[in-house]
Amino acid sequence: MATFNPDDITTKERHMKLLGAIGPRPIALVSTVDEYGNNNLSPYSFFNIFSSNPPVVIFSPARRVRDNTTKDTLHNCMVQKECVVNVVSYDVAQQVNLSSAEYDSSVDEFVKSGLTPVDSEVVQAKRVKESPVSLECEVRDIFHLGEEGGAGNLVMCLIKRIHIADRVLADDGGIDQEEIDLVGRMGRHWWVRASGDALFKLSPPPVGIGVDQIPEVIRRSTILTGNNLGQLGSVTVLPTDAEIEAMKNDFDVRRILQNFADGIELREQLHEMAKELLDNDQVHEAWKVLLIDKSAR
Repeated sequence: MATFNPDDITTKERHMKLLGAIGPRPIALVSTVDEYGNNNLSPYSFFNIFSSNPPVVIFSPARRVRDNTTKDTLHNCMVQKECVVNVVSYDVAQQVNLSSAEYDSSVDEFVKSGLTPVDSEVVQAKRVKESPVSLECEVRDIFHLGEEGGAGNLVMCLIKRIHIADRVLADDGGIDQEEIDLVGRMGRHWWVRASGDALFKLSPPPVGIGVDQIPEVIRRSTILTGNNLGQLGSVTVLPTDAEIEAMKNDFDVRRILQNFADGIELREQLHEMAKELLDNDQVHEAWKVLLIDKSAR
C-alpha cells in the first residue's frame, strides 16, 4: 500500500488523491445574490447536512488551487448572510456542470445554464425551479480554514424553509430515493448517479454476535467478502445442531458432500454455497451450510 505524508506532496496532488478517495460527494447547487442584486449560481461537492435540530447544512467554497482566488459565492455569503442550497438530480447534471464555469462576477449563471430562478420566501437569493429540493438558508457562521490555495471556507447555514417537489415526496412524508434521482461527484471528471441498481437497502442491525464471534476458519475465508462477514455477524442466534443436520438433506448440500471429501475442497464448496445464500439475504440458511464443516464449530 502506498503511503503519503500530506506535507510532502503538492496541493494539486493532495486535492486529486483526496477527492478521488472520498466520494460520492453530494452536490449543493448554491444560489446567492450580491450587494448589487446580481444573481450567482455555483455547485459545491464539499457539502453535507450536519444537524436536523437545529437544521444545519454546511458547504465549502474552497480557494482555487490554481491561483488562490476565492469564489463569488463566498463573498456573497459573507456580505448578504444568506443563500439557497438546491440539490442536484440527474436530469439537470449537464446544466449544473455548466454553471460551474468561471464566469465573470457580473454574469448570471441562471441565464448561462438555462436553469430557472424562482423567488424565495425569506431570502433574496433565488431558488432553482428544476431542483427537487431547495433549502432557503441564513448564513450563521463562516470558518476560514487557511489562506492558501485549496483552503476551505466552511459556510454554516441554518435552514429557514424547505421546498420539496411533489413528485419526490413519499407517502410516509420522506423522500422517494428513486424519484429524486440524485447525482454526486467522484474524483477527476467523474460523477455518479444514485438510482436504479446503485441503490441498496441495509436494515438497522440488531445487537448480534459480531464478526469477532465467527469461527476463524470462516473469518479467513477467501470466498466470503467483508460484506458477507457483516451479514453473518448480525445474527443473534446460531443454528442448532438439529438444524445443521437437517440441512445435509438439501439437494445441493448432498451433492457437495457426495463429491468432495473432508478438507479444503469441501470447505470451499460450502463457502461458495453460503455466499450465494448470503447474496440472497438468507443469512440463517448460510450459517447452517457453513457449520456443516466441523472445523467451523
